[in-house]
Amino acid sequence: MQSDAQMKTFVIYLLNSKLSSDYHYHDSKHTLYVVDKTIEIAKHENCTAREIHLLSTAALWHDVGHIKIYVGHEEESCNFARQYLPGYGYSADDITTICGMIMATKIPQSPQNKLEEILADADLEYLGTKNTGAMSENLFKELHSMDPGLTKEEWNQMQISFIKDHHYFTSFCKKNREPVKAAYLKKLQEQE
Repeated sequence: MQSDAQMKTFVIYLLNSKLSSDYHYHDSKHTLYVVDKTIEIAKHENCTAREIHLLSTAALWHDVGHIKIYVGHEEESCNFARQYLPGYGYSADDITTICGMIMATKIPQSPQNKLEEILADADLEYLGTKNTGAMSENLFKELHSMDPGLTKEEWNQMQISFIKDHHYFTSFCKKNREPVKAAYLKKLQEQE
């Protein structure tokens, strides 16, 4: 059986070697960021060591499906998890839990339990940080590479609509990320 460190190396290798260079947002840096934020939020939400282990694994695999498909990548990520996680010692029940968390990141997010809420929040945690503008610029570049007709104005409208509809699930993100997200939304609306 292989170790978690080997699993992390493998996933990062997959992302770095198989993703299109047009992926300016959904890249290995995003995955590692989500892993870190998942652990941070989980600790604030009083998760057990076992829960944090499953959460960090789900975070690591949550976007691997992008190497095959853009829309619907969450299902593909679960397919990869089902294929590879047994080799890292994960049980069928663990994998079901992990896939539930991965699917909770699908937009619109609809997590069904605490662990799914944590990963859903970690995936979009950046919306409530000072890095929102830079991260959203990377996402615009990524989407623009797939749809060259996408204008900055259309993108800003998409962001405003998305952020208005988005809400955090965990008490940590509600308290620590929601105010910054609201300020970013206000700034976008003032630019119209």
